[in-house]
Amino acid sequence: MAQEASSTKSILYALGANSAIFLAKLSAALYTGSGAMLAEAIHSLADTGNQGLLLLGNKLAKNPPSPDYPLGRGKEIYFWSFIVALILFSMGGLFSIYEGYHKLHAAEPLTRPFIALAVLLFAIAAEAVSLWGCVREVNKERRGRSYYRWFRETRSSALLVVFGEDIAALLGLVLATVAISATMITGNPLYDALGTMAIGVLLVLVAFFIGLEVKSLLVGQGVDPIVKEEMLTLLQNRPEIHTIYNMLTLQMGDDVVVSVKAKMHVTGSEEQMVKNINTCEMALRTAFPQILWLFFEPDIKE
Repeated sequence: MAQEASSTKSILYALGANSAIFLAKLSAALYTGSGAMLAEAIHSLADTGNQGLLLLGNKLAKNPPSPDYPLGRGKEIYFWSFIVALILFSMGGLFSIYEGYHKLHAAEPLTRPFIALAVLLFAIAAEAVSLWGCVREVNKERRGRSYYRWFRETRSSALLVVFGEDIAALLGLVLATVAISATMITGNPLYDALGTMAIGVLLVLVAFFIGLEVKSLLVGQGVDPIVKEEMLTLLQNRPEIHTIYNMLTLQMGDDVVVSVKAKMHVTGSEEQMVKNINTCEMALRTAFPQILWLFFEPDIKE
């Protein structure tokens, strides 16, 4: 549940920021004729829609198990996160590249570029607040890892997507600011067109890496390596267990499926062994409330 709350907070931060930024950028793009600003406006519109899709995914993922979905629907959030990556790639990245290419062959001078710069400064401030909120939630589950390692190992796809989007947004705003500033100084709209294309390439790259990580979750990853190690440590320290032969995990959104194969200490009673297994299961569920399904197989060999 903590993971879900962190993701939802980050999504809401980003949704509020991107809605305001989109309106400001679109007004400035229409007023100034800046391709880079239009690319940024489209990027913010895509991000705003993306946050709505992530909220939808979070809601659908809460649906309980059913005969058709016996393990629950936690993976709904992975599907919608992947859709977000596709939208960022196409509507954000490819459109910006196309817009920049078009500007190269039909260059138009900027009008009132100072308005565009003022909007960009506002957008940078708003996006920085969104990223600050996201990073604060990321730090709650990063647990000493670098941001890159967390990005590769996290099982929170919504938080991963918002983190990637916010970083791409800030870098894109910097590129747009540089492009418009260069156009103002030189009077050459070529820089605005090149800036637009650079923003598009940035979004395509970010969308690609987000898509790779979410694809792994869709295919079926286990829990975060740190969490798995903690689960194993808890079980290995249980007095009822002699040896852990194997433990398999499957991340299903915020829910987790766990399967354990272990040799239990001899009790001389089948009933007592069953009670010991139930005790171990209860201890594991108490320590890791995200476990939705837990299968425990006693055995005498691996």
